Amino acid sequence: MTKEGLYNSVITGIFQRYHQTGLEYFEFNRNELPEIAKELGIQSAKNLGDILYAFRFRKPLPKVITDTAPTGLEWIIELNGTGNYCFRLVKINRIIPNLNLIPIKIPDATPEIINQYMSGDEQALLTKIRYNRLIDIFLSVTAYSLQNHLRTNVKGIGQIEIDEVYVSVNSNGMQFIVPVQAKAGNDQISIVQTKQDISYCFEKFPNLICRSISAQFMKNALIAMFELTIYEGEVRIVQEKHYKFVPADQISETDLQNYRNYT
Repeated sequence: MTKEGLYNSVITGIFQRYHQTGLEYFEFNRNELPEIAKELGIQSAKNLGDILYAFRFRKPLPKVITDTAPTGLEWIIELNGTGNYCFRLVKINRIIPNLNLIPIKIPDATPEIINQYMSGDEQALLTKIRYNRLIDIFLSVTAYSLQNHLRTNVKGIGQIEIDEVYVSVNSNGMQFIVPVQAKAGNDQISIVQTKQDISYCFEKFPNLICRSISAQFMKNALIAMFELTIYEGEVRIVQEKHYKFVPADQISETDLQNYRNYT
């Protein structure tokens, strides 16, 4: 069995163990994954956590699961305490870059030696954002990287990982906590991760204003930046802009004139 087939079979087995028509929510435990694999007569994956991570952040659920969702709703997998998870029906809420937005050219401040050896993954995206102070530009604040790959526990959720966390201040002295989610390749921005990031900020930094950021590499070297929030229980887009890092001499007078018209 292929890795994809194994992952699909195990997550489908978990779903079918508990799902009943009309249910919008049910819980399960990570320890059930090897049980399901054994029941199906297949070799269990070495890294069971990756099965859950894959379907929470990287790939769609199998069609046999998605077909059970009523029109306008979709299944997501959420953390529900240490080792515990749940399937939950939510409104369809895709965070996908708007291809009609005009790209904004930014002089590339990334050191050439970094560009030479950089890969195209999430870490590369975070590096580009950091060197070019893109959080500052996007949010009109002064931002400082506090920590990356932050692993922590959130009450009622369990262990989470945030790609990078910034603290920032604006011209009026207001202070912000800024969790950043980065995606590259075929990975899509995860509303589950956004909710986790915001929950962490509310719990750990109650006196700071949370401004949740998601960034995604697009084609043609574009970077889509989203500011996201939770509104009426759903993740919503506050603002979206697309940036392209270029040598300074590739920003024309026409570009600069056009940018004046956007303000």
